[in-house]
Amino acid sequence: MPSGTAARPSSGPSAPPFVPSATSSRVAPPSRPSATPTGGSPTVGDTGARRPVNPFLSKDPNQRAKRLARALVSDIITYHPAKHAEGLRDGTLKQLFREEIKKSFEEYIAQVGQQLAESTTYFQEALNEVLGGGKKIF
Repeated sequence: MPSGTAARPSSGPSAPPFVPSATSSRVAPPSRPSATPTGGSPTVGDTGARRPVNPFLSKDPNQRAKRLARALVSDIITYHPAKHAEGLRDGTLKQLFREEIKKSFEEYIAQVGQQLAESTTYFQEALNEVLGGGKKIF
């Protein structure tokens, strides 16, 4: 075949692609250091008491409530950056964001439940840390 020309596929049925079986001999890739305490990587069915690789996959309701509170308060800042800067500067965050805080807290209750929302200070902590810039305002 002359160089620069592509081979034409045959008009007959083509063979299925090669799929290695579990018994085929293959060379294992070099191992990499692992971040897991045992040195191995987590596997399906592993019952060890390790933390999930991604903390957002945690099923702990308290961790979920803390993350949600921070996310909701962060959204307030994201949607109103100039108003946030003004409130920090003038010390009027409570007054400026009264409605946004109320709506965010209602969403927080809807997602974590009334009991958890009222029995913890996660939302208030998020308001102080995120919206208040670390100052105890709320």
